[in-house]
Amino acid sequence: MLNDIEIAKNAKMEKIIKIAENINIKGEYIHQCGNHIAKISHHYLKELHHKKNGKLILVTAINPTPAGEGKTTTSIGLSMAINKLGKKSIVTLREPSLGPVMGVKGGAAGGGYAQVLPMEDINLHFTGDIHAVTTAHNLVSAVIDAHIKYGNELDIDPTRIYWKRAMDMNDRALREIVIALGGHSNGAPREDGFIITAASEIMAVLCLAEDIPDLKRRLQNIVVARTRKGKPVTIGDLKIEGALAAVLKNALDPNLVQTIENTPALIHGGPFANIAHGTNSLIATKMALKLSDYVVTESGFGADLGAEKFLDFVSPTAGFKPDAIVLVATIRALKYNGGTKDFNEENIDALRNGIANLRVHIENLQKFGIPIVVALNKFDTDTDAEINYVVDFVENMNVPISINEAYYKGSEGALDLAEKVIKATEIKSELNTIYNWHDPLEVKIMKLAKEIYRAKHVDYEMAARSKMKFLKKYGYDHLPVIVAKTQYSISDNPKKLGAPSNYNFTIRDFELSAGAGFIVALAGEIMRMPGLPKHSNAEKIDVDAKGNITGLF
Repeated sequence: MLNDIEIAKNAKMEKIIKIAENINIKGEYIHQCGNHIAKISHHYLKELHHKKNGKLILVTAINPTPAGEGKTTTSIGLSMAINKLGKKSIVTLREPSLGPVMGVKGGAAGGGYAQVLPMEDINLHFTGDIHAVTTAHNLVSAVIDAHIKYGNELDIDPTRIYWKRAMDMNDRALREIVIALGGHSNGAPREDGFIITAASEIMAVLCLAEDIPDLKRRLQNIVVARTRKGKPVTIGDLKIEGALAAVLKNALDPNLVQTIENTPALIHGGPFANIAHGTNSLIATKMALKLSDYVVTESGFGADLGAEKFLDFVSPTAGFKPDAIVLVATIRALKYNGGTKDFNEENIDALRNGIANLRVHIENLQKFGIPIVVALNKFDTDTDAEINYVVDFVENMNVPISINEAYYKGSEGALDLAEKVIKATEIKSELNTIYNWHDPLEVKIMKLAKEIYRAKHVDYEMAARSKMKFLKKYGYDHLPVIVAKTQYSISDNPKKLGAPSNYNFTIRDFELSAGAGFIVALAGEIMRMPGLPKHSNAEKIDVDAKGNITGLF
């Protein structure tokens, strides 16, 4: 089989204006960025208010493993297959971050015969949205230090500035730094650091904003520091929300591209799924719901992170709910959860031990009341005995399952999945959230810990208890909770594979994302600035004299 880049280069792309016309986007709202990429004005969404929403399909997965699960490939393949069945479908995805592209993860545009194109542009600079977020984020940093240098009218405590710098690259050397060295003219020296742009609260705000006024309101509410008396200092206090919104104006518009089979895809925004909500922009999803019969969107990491946040936070915020959930699993990943790293040999014992991870995710998702379909991504090394074992296990839980081969066969490989998902969306359902936003903060966390993470108790470290007092004092405790924890386990310990239970879940600290509208509860060490490995994907990427890029997958 050809590799992803060769498959992409052999694909015949349609001009983006034709893709837009096929879903009835008016020309005056289309800004072409070359022949195959366009920005769609966010104002177009208001023109569509009278149209009925299509069905929303959320794609999630079991806990990610080094074996790879293929969630984005499944999302793209499913949307293409729904179109193949004669329905209108749009897939909505997050934008790839350059850091992971150059690091370990590589590109994030799907794979095989289930890709979004042009893959090179999407994985690199795309339409500059991430650069705009980086610029806006660093404008805040620059203004904070200028404010302190010129009299510090707001009485900002330099030891309690929460706002670090940002860049869209993995660079561990910048996690903890000292700035303003070199004398009085360079400002007051203090400790600082960098986060990757996808971890910026501005990225989360961009993906939640309805329009420019809402964007400005959310930016205004972001807490960047505290005064010496402990009072929150916001971007509104710095009076720069208008400048930030001006920088982000074009980034608010969703990006239209196409799949390898020339079906529409909206790719917009890229917030993390542990310290933020982990899905593409609400504008893109809402626009897609007005323009198609079925929208396929995905949430970051496993169902205990991205899907929980989508169902408990994103859906109530946006005012919509999924009509069906697709839970992606692979036999390789299940065997890994069962204690083996040898994916290429049949191992029913490891599969039997590891399938508990799939079971717990099914049980967790059933609590939300939305119909579920399991998509088993097929690999060449999967044996008939292993496939039959998983199929029997899932069907015995009264959940439909489909063998997905979109990576190898494109839409043809996902037709059975598409049919089962469409059938699932026809079941009437109501979204049941795990907690109520107005529950006390400790109650919200306890409900998540018991119902989703299967813990028996929640422990709070001293820093968490201190921050909880601050949140309650200034009225932030009513906000929903985003739990930041390892993606590799349903617990707070990445080494606890499978389905751990009856343990103590530990909250070590809290962070406030008041502009985005949530509290981040930190469980374990969460990396906001990744680092490059000894041998990164950057070593494999090249470009020839004609501009053809290789190694980007």
